[in-house]
Amino acid sequence: MNEDIKKACQVMREGGVILYPTDTIWGIGCDATNAEAVRRVYEIKQRADSKAMLVLVDTPVKVDFYVQDVPDIAWDLIDVADKPLTIIYPNARNLAPNLLAEDGSVGIRVTNEEFSRRLCQQFRKAIVSTSANISGQPSPRNFSEIGEDIKSAVDYIVGYRQDEKSNPNPSSIVKLGAGGVIQIIRP
Repeated sequence: MNEDIKKACQVMREGGVILYPTDTIWGIGCDATNAEAVRRVYEIKQRADSKAMLVLVDTPVKVDFYVQDVPDIAWDLIDVADKPLTIIYPNARNLAPNLLAEDGSVGIRVTNEEFSRRLCQQFRKAIVSTSANISGQPSPRNFSEIGEDIKSAVDYIVGYRQDEKSNPNPSSIVKLGAGGVIQIIRP
């Protein structure tokens, strides 16, 4: 696992794109502050860049760095979440502009899974995490379901957890709005 983390960080620092296991499904990832790397992820997924992608961080403290004013309710949601939870925050900052939604929001998930948490920790920046599939196709549940078109398009494929056959679910998604309004996007 340590070698995978070291190599994945090196590739992302050089602007590359990785394929890696997360706290939910396998993801395509890159440096969330590098607009060119983010553009490549959209290209690999054949996805319109008007559809925002989420990012992973390793600790709630980092949310403050990427969101201008974190609503108080967000801290409560992070504390009580018993499964992976992506929160869409308004007023994102310090991220590649092409990563954000048209309204300036961004989805951030604090990962507790060992590999993705350590990867974020070592990389010291937010990492893009989007499902490892062509846009519109079903999300692969495990590594064996990832298409060759995706595998051949990335710069590095993490070896860790490739043999697992679990069927994890994507994260829940909530969007925080003005005045503490919470909109459930995916339960």
